[in-house]
Amino acid sequence: MRFNVNDEDIEVDVDPETPLLWVLRDNLHLTGTKYGCGIGACGACTILMNGHPIKSCLTTAEASQGYNIQTIEGLSENASHPIQLAWIEGDVPQCGYCQSGQIMTAVALLNDKANPSDEDINEAMQNICRCGTYSRIRAAIKKVARERADS
Repeated sequence: MRFNVNDEDIEVDVDPETPLLWVLRDNLHLTGTKYGCGIGACGACTILMNGHPIKSCLTTAEASQGYNIQTIEGLSENASHPIQLAWIEGDVPQCGYCQSGQIMTAVALLNDKANPSDEDINEAMQNICRCGTYSRIRAAIKKVARERADS
């Protein structure tokens, strides 16, 4: 199977029905994408496929071919992406387990809507955070939107 992951063309020998999550974690050693529920409900496994958030636990390797896949590792080498910086500055994560999925969903939202409303954020940010840091997530997203508008 051939993939483009984080702007790199990659070939792996896996069963076509293997969930993309396991290809990323087990074959490519990109462990920032987390396994949460395995049924696409929690969002811990969220990555971007052609810029759109998808649940990698539900997407097969075969269905992923021909798309540009971006994981949390592909945002930046040193956590310098604006949303990562806002997450750090806003002390968003507590346990941090869901945060790579939250961040990837927020990146897609901000790429789609430069100045998302609270309703836009509520609609897009459906990932579960057991620590309940939703208000900090919202604040980080709005901070990046403001910074982008000011530049």
